[in-house]
Amino acid sequence: MAALEIDGHHLTLEDVERVATGEIAEVRLAASAAGALQTARRLIEDRVASGERVYGVTTGFGRLAEVVIPAGERAALQRNLIRSHASGIGPALDRAATRALMLLRANSLAHGHSGCSPGVVELLLDCLNAGVHPVVPEIGSVGASGDLVPLAHVALVLMGEGDAEHGGRVVPAAEALHAAHLAPFALREKDGLSLINGTQFCTALGVLALLAGARALEALEVAGALTLEGLRGSPVPFDADIQAVRPHQGQAVSASRMRALLEGSEIRESHRVGDPRLQDAYSLRCMPQVHGAARDALAYAHRVLEIEANSATDNPLVFPESGQIKSGGNFHGQVVAQALDLVAIALADLGAIAERRIERLLNPDESGLPAFLAPHPGVESGLMTLQVAAADLLTELRLLAAPASIQSVPTGAGREDHVSMGPAAARKARRSAECLADVAAIELLCAAEAVDRLRPLRTSPALERAHAAVRGVVPPLTADRALAADLRRIGELVRRGAFRAA
Repeated sequence: MAALEIDGHHLTLEDVERVATGEIAEVRLAASAAGALQTARRLIEDRVASGERVYGVTTGFGRLAEVVIPAGERAALQRNLIRSHASGIGPALDRAATRALMLLRANSLAHGHSGCSPGVVELLLDCLNAGVHPVVPEIGSVGASGDLVPLAHVALVLMGEGDAEHGGRVVPAAEALHAAHLAPFALREKDGLSLINGTQFCTALGVLALLAGARALEALEVAGALTLEGLRGSPVPFDADIQAVRPHQGQAVSASRMRALLEGSEIRESHRVGDPRLQDAYSLRCMPQVHGAARDALAYAHRVLEIEANSATDNPLVFPESGQIKSGGNFHGQVVAQALDLVAIALADLGAIAERRIERLLNPDESGLPAFLAPHPGVESGLMTLQVAAADLLTELRLLAAPASIQSVPTGAGREDHVSMGPAAARKARRSAECLADVAAIELLCAAEAVDRLRPLRTSPALERAHAAVRGVVPPLTADRALAADLRRIGELVRRGAFRAA
C-alpha cells in the first residue's frame, strides 16, 4: 500500500480522495511538520507559564472569553469543550468522508500554527492508519467558529470516548483504540480547541463532491458526443476557430475534447453531404459553452479547496517566528461554502442540458429513430421511463442548487453573528454529484442504444471504446426489460471515472 507524508502545505485533493478510499493506507507526519508543531507548542507553554491571558487557553470560549480559567481547571476546560460540542445528529458520515475529515484536520494542524500538543496529531494519524474511524453525525455545524460539532466527535474518540468504527463494527472508542493498540490522549491547554476549530468537515465533503462531479462531467461529455452521433448531429460547432474568438478556458477544453471524441466517425461521414439541417438544437450545438462553464466553475472550486486543505484554520493562531499569538477568523467557511454552492449550480445545469439530449434521443419526432428506442414500439416501451427518471433527478439537482452560503443564522449568543452554512453547502454538493452521475448513466445507456440503431455504421474509435465499455456491462435492448440494474452498472463506471480517458 502506498504511503503519504503530510506537512500542512502540499496536500492535493487527489491525495485526500486516495486516503479517503483506502488506496493510500498510511499517512505520516513530515519531519519539518513535527518540528513546527514542537516549536509552536513551546510558545503556548511559555505563555501559560507566564500567566498571560490567551483566548481558549487560559480563558473560556466565545461569549465566555472574558472568564479566566484557574490553572488546575484548564485541562478540564479542553475536555469539557469536546464533550459539550459532540452533539451532532442525523446519519453518520460514511467511511470515506470520515477518513477525509481526519486527514484534513491532521494536515491543518501540521501547518504548525495551532500550538496543540504534537501527540494529538500523531494519535489522529495513528487512528487513521489503524482504521479507527470516529462516528461523526452529519448535522450540527454552521461552518463558522469552525466545524465544531463534527470535529468534536473526532476529538472525542482521541479522548477514548464516544463511538468508532473499527474492523467493520461500531464499538465504544476505548474498545476500538485498545484493539488497535492505541491509548487515549489526555488533552492539555489549547488541544481541544485546536482539534475542533476548522473548516475540515465542509472541506472534506466538498473535496469528495468536487472530484465525483468532475468524473460525472467527463462521462457526460462522452455521453453527449455519443448522443450527437446517435442523432446524426454536426461537429462543426466544436471547431477551434469558433472557440478562439471566445477564449474561455473551459469552453476550449470541452470543444477540444468533443473534437477528439468524434474524430474518425463513419456516422458523421454518412450525413456530411445532403443533410438539410443547418443547425442542431442548443443541447447539442452548445455543449462546449455549457460544459465549459461547468469546467471553469469546478476549476475555481478546486483552487479554493486545495488552498483550504493546506491552510491553518485554528483560532487563536501561533506565530513562533514573531513570538505572537493572534486571534482571527480563519475558521469561517464562507469561501468554501460559496465555492460548493457554485459546484451544485454547475452540476445542476449539466443535468439540465443532458436531460434535453436524453429527451431528443427518445422522441421519434426529434431523433428519426424508433420511439423510445424500443425494438417494437407500441407493444414495448423501450427506454421511455429513463427520461422520466432524468427529469426527477434534474428536479432534485435544481433544488440542491439553491445556495446555502447566504443562509446565515447567528449563533453563540450573538458573538457568532455571521456564519457560512458550509456544511449544508457541502452536503448539497455531494448529493448533486451523485445525482449527476445517475443522469450520465441514463444518457450513456440511451446514446449507446441510439448508436446501435445506426449499425453497420461505426462511430469514432474513441466513442467505439466508450460504447464497448457500456456494452461490457449492459447488453443491447432486444425486448423490454427492467433497467434498474443496467443503470446501476453504468453508474458504477461513471463513478469510477471509466470515461475520463475515452
